[in-house]
Amino acid sequence: MTHSTDSIASQTATFGIILFTYNYQASCEFYRDTIGLPVWYEKNSLTCFQFGDGYLMVETDGPDCTGESRSLFQNLTMLRFNVPDVAVAANALRSKGIDVEVVEHEWGTTGSFRDPDGNWCSLKNADDPYFKT
Repeated sequence: MTHSTDSIASQTATFGIILFTYNYQASCEFYRDTIGLPVWYEKNSLTCFQFGDGYLMVETDGPDCTGESRSLFQNLTMLRFNVPDVAVAANALRSKGIDVEVVEHEWGTTGSFRDPDGNWCSLKNADDPYFKT
């Protein structure tokens, strides 16, 4: 698929996700220490992590959802980590105290878990043919 030179996609050097958090420090520690994302840079009230070919920027000023049990449909965005083996990755997270629910679907295996702010994250088997180029 090619993009015209006047499209925003063709002008974008790096794609990124900005995640506004209430529990900023806990969220940064989670993505750095538990998930293992490398820190790209830090500034006042934001930490930018390398996230595949893009970045995940964690910032302050997110809503206080502490104690809420939000469904997937109340969290309209989910961070996806495509891994070689969902079961192995899920067990690694469990060993760090993260509750992971692994589900076998007809289209692949996923493992759902939450970050300290209650945002949903998901593991997915990376051998999915749709991810092959």
